[in-house]
Order: sequence, then C-alpha cells, then structure tokens
Amino acid sequence: MSSVNEFQGAMASPRIAVIGAGVAGLAAAIDLARQGCEVTLFERAAAPGGKMREVPINGLRLDAGPSVFTLRTVFDALFADAGDSLDSRVTLKPAHVLARHAWTAGQHLDLFADVSRSIDAIGDFSGAAEARAFAAFAAHARRIYTTLDHSFMRASRPTMLQLMQRIGLGGLPDLWNIKPFLTLWQAVHEYFADPRLRQLFGRYATYCGSSPFSSPATLMLVAHVEQAGVWYVDGGMHRLVEQMAALAARRGATLRYGIEVRSIEVAKHRVSAVTTTAGERLEVDAVVCNADNNALATGLFGPSAARAVAPTPVASRSLSAITWNTVARTDGFPLAHHTVFFSDDYKAEFDAIFSRRQVPRSPTIYACAQDRVDASPPPGSAERLFFLINAPASGDSHEFNHAEIESCENRLFQLLTSFGLSVERNPERITVTTPADFHRLFPATGGALYGPASHGWRASFTRPGSRSRIPGLYLAGGSTHPGPGIPMAATSGRLAAATIMADCVSTSRSRAAAMPGGTSTR
Repeated sequence: MSSVNEFQGAMASPRIAVIGAGVAGLAAAIDLARQGCEVTLFERAAAPGGKMREVPINGLRLDAGPSVFTLRTVFDALFADAGDSLDSRVTLKPAHVLARHAWTAGQHLDLFADVSRSIDAIGDFSGAAEARAFAAFAAHARRIYTTLDHSFMRASRPTMLQLMQRIGLGGLPDLWNIKPFLTLWQAVHEYFADPRLRQLFGRYATYCGSSPFSSPATLMLVAHVEQAGVWYVDGGMHRLVEQMAALAARRGATLRYGIEVRSIEVAKHRVSAVTTTAGERLEVDAVVCNADNNALATGLFGPSAARAVAPTPVASRSLSAITWNTVARTDGFPLAHHTVFFSDDYKAEFDAIFSRRQVPRSPTIYACAQDRVDASPPPGSAERLFFLINAPASGDSHEFNHAEIESCENRLFQLLTSFGLSVERNPERITVTTPADFHRLFPATGGALYGPASHGWRASFTRPGSRSRIPGLYLAGGSTHPGPGIPMAATSGRLAAATIMADCVSTSRSRAAAMPGGTSTR
C-alpha cells in the first residue's frame, strides 16, 4: 500500500493520468485538475460516458446504460467545488412517479416520491396491513442510510472494526438494527406478506447487480435513496457526462478520446508512466484507473500492474444484461418513464442466472420510456425505448448467435404482450446489446456491469479502496468502494482524487484531503 509519504515531497503540479472517462474517471479528473494537477484523461471510446452510453437510432440519441438518477447532491457538490453549478449546465426535473410495477395486464402499482402517496397506493393495491408494513420498511431504510452514509459510503473503505469505531458506542445499536446478517429477501419477508411486494422491494438488489436471495439486507437503503429524489435529465443521461467532461476541460484537464492505454509502467516499486496503443509514453506521478479491477488483475494494462488488485472469480461476477434500444410506437399498457414487468417466478430467475448461468426463460423486464415524464404519454407518434433483462456475465465464454438473440427478442415481446403492451417491431430501429457486447465494451468483465456481486454480508468490505497494492496507482469505478451506481461511481472518483492529494501533500492536510460532497446509489 502507498502511504502519505509515497510522493517524494509536496509537488506543485503532480502529473496524473486518468484511465477511462466514465463517471468515476471524470469526477477524479475534475477534482484533481481544479487543485492544480496536470491531468491527462485517456478514453479508448470516441466520447465520454463509459457505461453511461447512448446509441443512435433513426437520427435520435437513446440512453443505453444507467437510467435512474438519484442523490443529485453528489453532483451538485462536485460542480460547486469546481466553481461551477450543475443547474447551469444540466436541466433536471424531479420525478413524481418513481416507477410503475406490473405483475399482469391488470395489476400494476406506482411508487411515488411522496411517501404518503406510496403508502396510500400500497393500501389500495394490497391492503392496510401492507401499507403499514411499507411505512415501517421506509423508516428502516432511512435509518440504514443514515447509519452508513458518513461512516461507510463516503469514507475510504473501512474494515468492520473501523466502521464500528467510526459509528461509536452510541451508534452500535443502529448498526445492529440494519440487519447486516440477513439477506434482502429475508428482510422483505419480515415486512411484507404480499409476494408481489416482496418482489418489488427485493429487486433493489439488482441495482448493484446482485440477487435478493444472496445480498445483504442493508440494500434496503435504496428505498430511501429513491424517496430522497429521482430526477430526469433533460436530453438524456448522457448529457450529464458530457457536462462533466466539459467541466474537467475547463479546469485544465486534457481529454484524449480514441486513445487506449496499453500498459501502466512501474519503476522502483511505484507507478512511473503509461503507454498507449498509439506508441505514446507519458511519465506520471500517479494513475487513476477507472476500469473494472479485473482488467488490471488479468494483465490488460501490462504485467507490472497486474498485482495491483486481486482478480474477480467468475463465480463472483455481478449481473450482466441483454438490452434492446428502439424507436417505436406503443399501445395498450400505460408505460411510465420507469416500468418494471415482474417475472412469475423470481427465485427461478436468479437461480437460472447465478446457479446455471443461463438467460431466464421468464425474466423480469425493465423498460425506460425516455420521452415520458412520469406517466405522461410521449409527445410524438414514436418514442425512444430501452428494455433490459438480467443475464449471466458469461460474455467471455459465450457469444450469442443470431438465432439466440432472435429467440430472446421474441420472448421479450411476447411477455410484454402478455402484460397488454404492444410495441412496434422494426429491425432497422432496434439495437441489441448482449453480455458478449458488454464484455467487448468493458474488457475482463464477462459483461458484468457492476463489478463483483454484493453477495454475503462481507461483500461490502472486500471491494478495494482507492489505493491499490502499487504505490501511485489508484482505483475508481463501480468495482471499487463504495460500489456501483452513478453517484457511488462519482464518489469513488472523488475518493481517489482526495487520496492522491493526501498522499501528495503529507505535511499539511488541506481541504482537498477531505472527501467533499455526498454519496449515493444508482
């Protein structure tokens, strides 16, 4: 591990290479550049975004990655600390309907930003006892978030002992009450008798690419995160990363698109330089690697950097997905901006993915109707749509052929029809992304979209923190503490930048050495 004395003295302008222009890499670049570092960001794609990507169809830009924007305070703080304003760069609209959930054509339930409206809706849907259970569940989710926010999520990765020390003796009852040794599925069973509500609230495990039957009950906190605010980004989610990239450039960072880092060099036991596939070599004082940690561990950045982190076993990978982007007319079922069509056998769905490593026959379907605000109809005759089903992260061992993709697509649209939703199908207006495609986009992952799965109570303590095993090499992104999701990825980038500044300037801990801003989930 590097220490605060690893940098040889306090350098006026440390030279930092950032690998990857995803949310975490951009957040790190912004924080480092605004504090006077010479930052060069390398991104092998032609544009910023990473997993927050978009695809063009019929002249339109469609979000093809994360679609739920929560805890905007993380980005408010990021922009404010850089002397800018998020509101002046991106137009955000609060969502009143968090999501619509369906089990059959005639059974659907909306959750709202207003908790009291959600309580009433659940009461109408499932009865007064379940409404009271939801109120208790929401209160418990808030307590979990409050307990872990500063002590764990915003902090450099702590051990269990360090977490207990940060919380203090007075907070230990709260720590125990977050039910760390229960699975999320066990926890929702304690609250809800209605199996539909168990599915709905168990689904929060998928926000970090995990199974509700194996992930810890602490993921209940996602319920509070959503109730704290879900936002629509005018123009699509990709506008956010475009504005982050522009802010990094304004603060002096050099952004190099279409340039892939081939190796991270190590000399005298610490990072010394990066080389690119174009034959360039840049001497640096530090590197922030915003790639999946397994890319480092498997040697994709050269053998010298491979010992930086432990590899991710195949069995520990998080969920992948098969996604469909399309521009189409719809009829029937009233889509909201976010709609979830639930599987009729949730246990079988996750058994197929994690035990048999197969695409489930009857998957849960997530739909994002990008042009709809809350549950309003789209403004035109055709609308931008994104459909996602969970799939195993086997993209490095299985290439979906045309027949398999067609079979999955037929099942998808048949299932949507069973819910009463008719979607126009035009092959020229459909873009499909499989686990193999995600593996090519994000190498060494098998298509896993969230780093390692959060299975078992120890999972949160096994993700590496900002410092790697190699001095001068720092980690950021969804496979790093505090985990996956848009705001958490941004937090990991800020933690990496703060750690670099602390290591660089060991003699005087300035404001830069503290972690500004907030943290969040997806």
